[in-house]
Amino acid sequence: MDILGLIIYPGLTFLLALAWFYEWLDRRFSTGMHSKDGPICFDWHGLLQSLTDFARLLAKEVMAPRVVGKHILTGLPILILTLPLIALFLVPMGGIGSLVNFEGDLIFAVVIMGFLAILIFIDERSSANRSSAVDDFRAAVRTLHCEVLLVTAALGPAIAAGSLSISRIVQWQATNGLWIFFLTPIGFSIAVLAVIAELEKVPFDISQVETGTIAGWRAEFLGRRLALVRLVHDLELVLTAALLTDLFLGGPSGPISIIPGIIWFLIKATPIVLFLSKLRVLFNRFRIGQMISALWKHLMVLAILQVIILRLLFW
Repeated sequence: MDILGLIIYPGLTFLLALAWFYEWLDRRFSTGMHSKDGPICFDWHGLLQSLTDFARLLAKEVMAPRVVGKHILTGLPILILTLPLIALFLVPMGGIGSLVNFEGDLIFAVVIMGFLAILIFIDERSSANRSSAVDDFRAAVRTLHCEVLLVTAALGPAIAAGSLSISRIVQWQATNGLWIFFLTPIGFSIAVLAVIAELEKVPFDISQVETGTIAGWRAEFLGRRLALVRLVHDLELVLTAALLTDLFLGGPSGPISIIPGIIWFLIKATPIVLFLSKLRVLFNRFRIGQMISALWKHLMVLAILQVIILRLLFW
């Protein structure tokens, strides 16, 4: 593995820059739909606002309730941060292959995202705030349910390409000149809804309701701990956009070979981020019961149906 690529491009430095850029884009686009300004300070249209917010949180005093598990509260943000980073190293961005790839890395990447639910459960057990614990439980339940739905939706591209490797799925689309989106638009729509819930965006941000604890399960993270947790959310936005791009839209491949793969990737992934932002502005929030009921009664049935259809087509 290229150490320089791991650290700079398409490694850690590039991923952090892209995460902060997508957070800024999400805030600018959603506030624009509300006829508000959004980030406007520090530079051109507030482009460095996300980085500035991160630096400010790093400089703030770190505090914790006296009866809380301080070692858990300190270690959890670091553990949570490793999850999207590990998964992003499995996702092709600059070319057909990723930094790390193997048969089955698609399932591994999705399951890695599901580990967040386990860490949220640990946070719930270490919390002395019962209101925050309820939000932790809601967030963990939502994450576990959405993982099942996302895995089922991701089986469609895997069946079409005949592989559980993200890189091979991208290669299959590049070789055949066909996006899997056109084979399974239902699977793409279900995956979009699943990642919206994963990102805790409206209408699935149940753990952050106004009548509950502010910031949901993140309520007890302050200072640099909160900075890391916010960064995790930005990296998850990059990860979900990258997965949708690679699985359904051909990833970094494009019709004009002289254009670098990373440009094709950004051309496809950026509209997905904008589309996710638009959806969270348009819809109202669901209750936890409504979300789980709709997931199992409707979305899961459609996801299984598209898997069966694709299996018959590629028998």
